[in-house]
Amino acid sequence: MHFLITAGGTREYIDPIRFISNASSGKMGYALALAAIKAGHKVTLISASDLQPSVGVDFVGVDSAAEMFAAVKKSFAKCDCLIMAAAVTDYTPVKKSKIKIKKSNKNLIIKLKPTADILKWAGKNKKKNQIVVGFALEDKNLRKNAEKKLIDKNLDMIIANTPAAIGAEDTAVQIKQKNSNWIQLPKADKSVTAKKVIRLIEDF
Repeated sequence: MHFLITAGGTREYIDPIRFISNASSGKMGYALALAAIKAGHKVTLISASDLQPSVGVDFVGVDSAAEMFAAVKKSFAKCDCLIMAAAVTDYTPVKKSKIKIKKSNKNLIIKLKPTADILKWAGKNKKKNQIVVGFALEDKNLRKNAEKKLIDKNLDMIIANTPAAIGAEDTAVQIKQKNSNWIQLPKADKSVTAKKVIRLIEDF
């Protein structure tokens, strides 16, 4: 199989120095990429993380949500499975300052607009033989919110976890495929969880 995997938290620049982002480390996406490579698959990794990619991965580095969207669009048609493990920033500044914004005693108001929904685009444009997997990080109503995302974005699988997974070496996840019951994986190193996820996808 050819896996297309995204990882890391995207950055939306306010000026040439400052940006809006999130605390995603990219570790889960990188663990999935390594697990897929070890299982004998081809991997394209689109990453906004500073982590070093595994040997054998076709690596594409990006910063912003727009750059990640463009990279996903470029490679999507050639992949068998897209795993959107990246934490894509939800909002981006309407206008980016070309020069550093100087500090002053006045309040600074930054107008934001939504970024493109990459996962929804993939779910809408996937072919019959393609698999699209999304992640849902929820701090409450985890299964309910994740299942809504699974349906609304026309995904084949949703992997749900809590904020405790951010930056951690291990994680506990819950997984749901279309027309199947929830699967709960115990807390384990992300490399172990990644292997189990790849095996589930292989069994589609």
